[in-house]
Amino acid sequence: MAGLQKILITVLVLALILVALVFSLNNQTDVSLNFLLFETRPHGVAVWIIMAFVIGALCGLLLTLLATFRSQVSRRSLKKQLEKAEKALEKSRAENDRAL
Repeated sequence: MAGLQKILITVLVLALILVALVFSLNNQTDVSLNFLLFETRPHGVAVWIIMAFVIGALCGLLLTLLATFRSQVSRRSLKKQLEKAEKALEKSRAENDRAL
């Protein structure tokens, strides 16, 4: 089953590369982007779109890593609180057993 999954992923990646190649060959018109303070050098439309996807993917990855880091820190803190509560409960039970 893992072999089939690797084959499917490889075929999907190759198909995406082929689609990107065809897209870039069909969109070679040079365009410059105008921002508020500066203008970029002209590049093909496909270059700008592919750059936008790559930058978006990197931003998504960065935000995912940040969220994962925050959840790990929170989990570690909650684990410490749980350990303290369990120790306090054991101590309380031990004192309660001695009182009986």
